[in-house]
Amino acid sequence: MPFYHKLGKIPHKRHTIFRKPDGSLYYEQLFGTIGFDGMSTNLYHVHRPTQVKEIKGKKDVTPKVAIENNMQSFRFHGFKVKPEDDYLDSRKAVLTNSDCTIILAAPRKSLKDYFYKNTDADELIFIHKGSGTLRTMLGNIDFKYGDYLLVPRGVIYQIDFDSDENRLFIVESRRPIYTPKRYRNWFGQLLEHSPFCERDLRAPETLETIDEKGDFLMKVKKQNAVFDMVYATHPFDVVGYDGFNFPYAFSIHDFEPITGRIHQPPPVHQTFETDAFVVCSFVPRLYDYHPESIPAPYNHSNIDSDEVLYYVDGDFMSRNDIEAGHISLHPAGIPHGPHPGAVERSIGKEKTEELAVMVDTFKPLMVTEEAMAISDGDYYRSWLE
Repeated sequence: MPFYHKLGKIPHKRHTIFRKPDGSLYYEQLFGTIGFDGMSTNLYHVHRPTQVKEIKGKKDVTPKVAIENNMQSFRFHGFKVKPEDDYLDSRKAVLTNSDCTIILAAPRKSLKDYFYKNTDADELIFIHKGSGTLRTMLGNIDFKYGDYLLVPRGVIYQIDFDSDENRLFIVESRRPIYTPKRYRNWFGQLLEHSPFCERDLRAPETLETIDEKGDFLMKVKKQNAVFDMVYATHPFDVVGYDGFNFPYAFSIHDFEPITGRIHQPPPVHQTFETDAFVVCSFVPRLYDYHPESIPAPYNHSNIDSDEVLYYVDGDFMSRNDIEAGHISLHPAGIPHGPHPGAVERSIGKEKTEELAVMVDTFKPLMVTEEAMAISDGDYYRSWLE
């Protein structure tokens, strides 16, 4: 994320002596991306962050693909994913390609018994149901319904949930996730026409510094395997840091929609981007105000990308029989658009209360066995008159 953040105690200059009260040294760590060319943060630890006691083994978590080459439109019932106690066990991959994996999760318990680190992917966690605190080595962020949590790859974290009713929509991205570049000036600042600005982005404000030695279980994801590693010191021992690489939150309710006299294309809803896919937020907004406008989206062909729409809340004007937690998949190469009757229903409407998250990928998505277990099977026929 291209803005600077500082938290805790740091020395005046990088790579210089920084002493503890007892005269010994704090341990500096450069937490960077894309070699030494991407965004980075300098952290200062009480203990060396490199002390691994044991590697106990690994678990294969490769998504089980049911349909590799897909040309069918699907609707998945996301709330049919059964809740599970463990955070990682609750995560069910439903769609995947070499750039990203889309996951549904319904964890009942907080992630407290171990720490988690995804070394392969940035994680964009959308909170559909639940609230709590994301606890990380770079500080804590409170979250609630409608929040996106952006956790850069390599960040060690736990999650405290306030209750046992939680629903998460997660995108694992093997490409770095940024704010859209067309919304930024050449300094990286979000421009006036951007649908959000830096003050809407919530960086960590509370930094835990835990000085403990012992056995600390960390589950580390790498190349579709989760390794159980035992560290000799508590991973939340950072006394301070500064830089551009850190987790943050953004509420979908703070996205300011861009509207026009006639129907606006999906890119006006764009919230995040990578070089492999985009994420858009559809929020309550006024409809088009041309006297003869048709508010419903026009039929369109995704020749270059698969479209995934996760329905959060509200009245989904363009679809029939859609409920919160449903996911639609429209594969590249075939047209899709409003269901029969939707165009006619939309004429004369002044606003929509819909809330949804869209992911458009440039590589085709494979459908997993977990997805097929919650598919209704007949969605592709829903455009028949």
